[in-house]
Amino acid sequence: MPSRDAGDNFWWRHGVIYQIYPRSFQDSNADGIGDLQGILRRLDHLVSLRIDAIWISPIYASPMADFGYDVSDHRAIDPIFGTMEDFDRLLEEAHRKGLKVILDYVPNHTSDLHPWFIESRASRHNPKRDWYVWRDARADGGPPNNWTSEFGGPAWTFDESTGQFYFHAYLPEQPDLNWRNPEVVAAMLDVLRFWFDRGVDGFRVDAIHHLFEDEQLRDDPVNPDWHDGLPPARQLLRIHSMDQPEVHGAIALMRGAAKSYADERLLIGEAYLPIERLMSYYGIALSGFHLPFNFHLISTPWKPKAIAALIDEYEAALPQGGWPNWVLGNHDRSRVATRVGPEQARIAAMLLLTLRGTPTLYQGDEIGMADVPIPRRLVRDPFGKNAPGFGRDPERTPMQWDASRHAGFSASEPWLPVARDFASRNVERQSSDAGSMLSLYRALIALRREEEALAVGSYALVYASDNVLAYERRLGQRGLLVALNFDDRFEELESLSPPARLLFSTDPAREKEDFARAPKLNPNEGIVAELTPPKRLGR
Repeated sequence: MPSRDAGDNFWWRHGVIYQIYPRSFQDSNADGIGDLQGILRRLDHLVSLRIDAIWISPIYASPMADFGYDVSDHRAIDPIFGTMEDFDRLLEEAHRKGLKVILDYVPNHTSDLHPWFIESRASRHNPKRDWYVWRDARADGGPPNNWTSEFGGPAWTFDESTGQFYFHAYLPEQPDLNWRNPEVVAAMLDVLRFWFDRGVDGFRVDAIHHLFEDEQLRDDPVNPDWHDGLPPARQLLRIHSMDQPEVHGAIALMRGAAKSYADERLLIGEAYLPIERLMSYYGIALSGFHLPFNFHLISTPWKPKAIAALIDEYEAALPQGGWPNWVLGNHDRSRVATRVGPEQARIAAMLLLTLRGTPTLYQGDEIGMADVPIPRRLVRDPFGKNAPGFGRDPERTPMQWDASRHAGFSASEPWLPVARDFASRNVERQSSDAGSMLSLYRALIALRREEEALAVGSYALVYASDNVLAYERRLGQRGLLVALNFDDRFEELESLSPPARLLFSTDPAREKEDFARAPKLNPNEGIVAELTPPKRLGR
């Protein structure tokens, strides 16, 4: 069993990760945009949650065409967020408070204003020309193939000055790096080492499944199942433009860089893929990511049987020694409270924090924040501008700290509107309410830290009915039953053997009790019950 020692290479197996979207966490200088000093100011909130690590979305120098995912200098902090001194102070203080710091690593592309790309597009003969993906037009003058960008439109942009197209999986302002060029590989691995040397504890690696494309540039076939409810890029089956075999060699090199440090640094991979393809991102003999992000809870129907089937499929697919992980929301997906409703958001919290594997929670979910409707005139996300209805602004709105103007996020007008319910839904108010969502998250994380069975124990499905999901977490002789009611009516648990004693409930009014017979679950209630070991007969 992994220890909880601060120097343990496997801290993430029993840890809880908290994502910070820095633009929306806390503004310290009244410009309406969150920053590093703002994060520093709010570290005590994170300590009170008893999380283990913060993952901070991009803070690098950037023109902000995609709000930091278009990096113009991998070794500099954007002035919007502060200075390198601010970052060093944040890192030092986070470590002093027992929090690890994970940054975003964006290896697939850079900004078109990055010095590398400026050189690359200067001429066809520039030494850095092959650092990006350049190709001639087709015979008819059109793009090299039919590939589409994630944000809509062609994935190729014509450069008038050099007469070729360059490839971009995202915006034209985000040209793709050519990872088949050894100089690119060396330069990007040096970026990892630069931050590791500074003391960063790990990276969440962005858009890793886009790192390589088919070398022959074959067209992607049309997706026969596409409909208006899917993003424009899904009109094609992207079998040639992403998730290519070469990506795993690059990940192994990243893992080698992380492993070269005595306290091996954590690598988390972002890849929205079916489970069977996601598993390959652990790498041969676990030479890939420590944690390829598992996003499947976000898209699985919120029904006990569907979720039970997902857990079984995922657990069965894990490679030998591979550690699971679970995610319910992030800066790219609709908030969990919006998807399942405020009552079921409490059930979602218990599910996330009691499943086997490392949980990652998104800022604001701990107070039940929901998506915020954004008027068209205030849309900031380039995806939302290019493909109306698919924007990510609603889940990126400012963190709600208190009932003061702008929810305590900023002294001036925030970059995105604050939710209308901020006066009643905020950290300050919920901190003193034993029945609040924040109190529930704090209690669940505390329970997870106290109960090793919840942190690193085995998982076994007990049963899944139309309305109830029940599973057991066990470590040695310690067995815990988790039962979740997905309905707004009372539900009886099926008979339990051995007997059980209530340890925890999402309903703060419920008293501790022994379950002599099958207990009832209150509407929208989740419980953790202590399983009493069966008595041995005879000697």
